[in-house]
Amino acid sequence: MSIDLDQARALREEDAFDIAAVDAFLKTRIDGLSGMPEVRQFPGGASNLTYLLTYAGRELVLRRAPPGAKAKSAHDMLREADVMASLKPHYPWVPAILARCGDASVIGQDFYAMERLRGTILRRDLPASLARDAEATGRLCESFLDRLVQLHAIDATAPDLAHIGRGEGYIARQVTGWNARWQQAATEGCDAAEDVMAWLIDAQPAHDNATCVIHNDYRFDNVVLAADDPQRIIGVLDWEMATLGDPLMDLGGSLAYWVQADDDAVFQSFRRQPSNAPGMPTRAGLVALYGERSGRDVSNFAFYEVFGLFRLAVIVQQIWRRYALGQTRNRQFAGFGDAARYLVARCRRVIGAAP
Repeated sequence: MSIDLDQARALREEDAFDIAAVDAFLKTRIDGLSGMPEVRQFPGGASNLTYLLTYAGRELVLRRAPPGAKAKSAHDMLREADVMASLKPHYPWVPAILARCGDASVIGQDFYAMERLRGTILRRDLPASLARDAEATGRLCESFLDRLVQLHAIDATAPDLAHIGRGEGYIARQVTGWNARWQQAATEGCDAAEDVMAWLIDAQPAHDNATCVIHNDYRFDNVVLAADDPQRIIGVLDWEMATLGDPLMDLGGSLAYWVQADDDAVFQSFRRQPSNAPGMPTRAGLVALYGERSGRDVSNFAFYEVFGLFRLAVIVQQIWRRYALGQTRNRQFAGFGDAARYLVARCRRVIGAAP
């Protein structure tokens, strides 16, 4: 079975950069580059921006922050590249880092270049060849979960990984930090979410379940499938938020994007991955599968699900704030204010159903 490769598209005007300057920099770091690269942009990505640079006989992928990004911890391209380079010996599905640039004189922002993994990245819907086979879709989901379980099984005490996160106390830090980010991202008319933030403080577990390497943004559109075998995952992308932390918090973050077939129409409009397709498990089924594959206790998961939804609400609200302040003109963000309010309301719904 073969499915189409993930395709880059024409460069958006507001996301353009000085190609000549990047080319000159890369040629001092990567051997064998010749000519000026053709630059195209990968779809998706409401946070950092990803580009395909095509040279004669060589393809690179470049990652950088969006224009106007000011956050201290988000959009840290040099940290992301460092995490990927440190993790590569332990987790072979990380793309190889080829060059890093922290010199603002090049394009005004940090960036890095990595190898291009040629394969398929699933977006909103399955390719027709997969959509016809619910059994194959189920196997794909199992592979997806297995890669997360394998990440969480890495020895987080390895000396070359200790610097990527603080570890113990992760849950408490995350609750405090994301509550503060919500308040900092507030705009006129947004939901105050005070009850949700208070519930997260009160309901948080007293201790972390474990300290693991966690991805923190694990979704189908961040994994690369082999073009000739869509059950085989050949790469995991977007390590911006990776750290050392609690594995169930990582799973809760993934669950926030898992829109299943029987969800309401509003949540269906959020769907960015084919999690509603025949053969895909429900959110409860996904949690149960993770528990089975990892051996971890997932019997009381409501806190992690609410945290994942609230964290997504904060991310959406932060992007909406950029749009509202005119820092981006990308029209795909025009409805993010309403989306953030909906996600807070969904948190309340899960809280109300929690045992």
